[in-house]
Amino acid sequence: MSRRVLMLGGLQLGMVAALAGRMRFLQVDQADQFRLLADENRINIRLLPPSRGLIFDRRGVLLAGNEQNYRIVIVREDAGDVDQAIARLARIVDLDPAEIAQAQKEMARRSSFVPVTITDRATWEDVARVAVNAPALPGISPDVGMSRIYPFEGDFAHILGYVGPVSDYDLSRLDDKDPLLQIPRFQIGKSGVEAKLERDLRGSAGTRRIEVNAVGRVMRELDRKEGQPGSSVQLTVDQTLQNFVQARLVGESASAVVMDVTNGDVLALGSAPSFDPNKFVHGISVADYNALLENPYRPLANKSAQGTYPPGSTFKMVVALAALEDGVIDTKEKIICTGYTELAGRRFHCWRRGGHGKVDLVRSLRESCDVFYYEMAKRVGIEKITKMARKLGLGMRHDLPLSGIASGLTPTKAWKLENRSAEWVIGDSLNAGIGQGFVLTSPLQLAVMTARLATGRAVVPRMVRTLNGIEEPYQEPAALDIDPENLNAVQRGMYEVVYGQRATAGRSKIVADGKRMAGKTGTSQVRNITAAERAAGVTKNEDLPWERRDHALFVCYAPHDAPRYAVSVVVEHGGGGSVAAAPIARDIILHALYEGLPPLSAYPSSQRSTIRELQDSLELRAPGEPTQIRGGRA
Repeated sequence: MSRRVLMLGGLQLGMVAALAGRMRFLQVDQADQFRLLADENRINIRLLPPSRGLIFDRRGVLLAGNEQNYRIVIVREDAGDVDQAIARLARIVDLDPAEIAQAQKEMARRSSFVPVTITDRATWEDVARVAVNAPALPGISPDVGMSRIYPFEGDFAHILGYVGPVSDYDLSRLDDKDPLLQIPRFQIGKSGVEAKLERDLRGSAGTRRIEVNAVGRVMRELDRKEGQPGSSVQLTVDQTLQNFVQARLVGESASAVVMDVTNGDVLALGSAPSFDPNKFVHGISVADYNALLENPYRPLANKSAQGTYPPGSTFKMVVALAALEDGVIDTKEKIICTGYTELAGRRFHCWRRGGHGKVDLVRSLRESCDVFYYEMAKRVGIEKITKMARKLGLGMRHDLPLSGIASGLTPTKAWKLENRSAEWVIGDSLNAGIGQGFVLTSPLQLAVMTARLATGRAVVPRMVRTLNGIEEPYQEPAALDIDPENLNAVQRGMYEVVYGQRATAGRSKIVADGKRMAGKTGTSQVRNITAAERAAGVTKNEDLPWERRDHALFVCYAPHDAPRYAVSVVVEHGGGGSVAAAPIARDIILHALYEGLPPLSAYPSSQRSTIRELQDSLELRAPGEPTQIRGGRA
């Protein structure tokens, strides 16, 4: 009996000892591991999107900012049955079926612990209802984020671009492993400055550790590590001038560029018509997007940087300098213009049917004689013309933070052989001599060309002034390898374009002392004129359908004797450059010179009443204020 008791007691004692040992192993030796498992079960780590960097104009006016945005999110692993959870939410908050479908699509693509937005731009009342009903809505919670806002709407749409939610297409084309991109509806730059400076503007993510209960409801925030906000960017553009440019282009399919010739700062870059980038931030409606696509004036295109056009007679300064530098002509030689040049049985006509008579270089620019430049092109050849064009900034892509910047086209013999499978002929050179044929330029390039003609220096355009408060490096432009006497002759011709007898831009002169400008008109054809039409009389632009009318161009700089600003204007299908483009360019350069609405005294007295009416009709904004005021003098 005592043996059995001892054996049973020993067995019980052994079992207790084994249990005690196991308990010690679990509670002491493995304590850290099980504590970690328990914490991971009740603690979640979530990313905190950083505040996107702000964008300012050259004077510190906010062009792109952030505003609070209330939204309701769901975490799939905490919600259980997602469909039931959304159904419960729909009883207390109005939900858009399209947003629900988008959220379900996002949940299918994302990890179960990633919060997915059910409804964006929720009201404070909706947020309050969700918070009050929290116990009945496991996995669903209100959230506060930041959303992009563009206070000046369409004024800077083609410069700033816009942001939008990350799409599958974005993820496929971006070589970017940033975890922020996996957050549903996280906004990134889609075009313009927003896209080109995306990495700087985005910032880096923060994190927060939260404790949740058994149904996934957030109980408390344990700690938070804020992310790094995006860098602020200050651009070279001027808000007041940009607003004036956009207002002045209203009603046209047109573009304009304003540059400071002393340092290359792009002060304004307008494209009309424009659009409201705020509509793209949360996803533009199909109706609004189709309206933009179907507009024949192409409001989505940045015509100033992306558009390319035959430069017409604005290209004549390039040809003149090429001929002068090559020594095939001097400033005194005169060419006889009879109204056309004949080559291999084909007539190349001057715009003046009866011809200009004897024409020297200055007069050829003043009256825009085509025959003079046919002869110059024939003498100097396309290779030297193209070399001069590139020296003046044409035919190249300028490095600015804009989308789809065009390179234009300054052709060569090799280019035609490669791209057209044909030999270059003299007729091609004659067409290029008047800025037609294969030659293509953008308004941005024309502004650079004008700045270089005004200064004799290789002015390079720039648009970013500071990044995160640090001044962007700037290098003084080098002198162009052009004889100053030849450059001076072309500058005299450009001055005569505005102030000489029979000047093509005489009606757009500036009469204010110290603010006179030099410029050049241009008209580029978009259709062929047949011999029969020419014999019967060329159809006037106003009698043609809009899309078959000539493009109107004008380039200028001022003051002519101490250049400060260069302007280029292109009005699509506007007709003559002297009629459609030159008046716009004059108003814009005057606004730049006066740093505001120019006084009527700057205009010829005969035009002042008309100018007053025009200024009063403009929809301008007060300097630095997003709110519009009606009339330029309000």
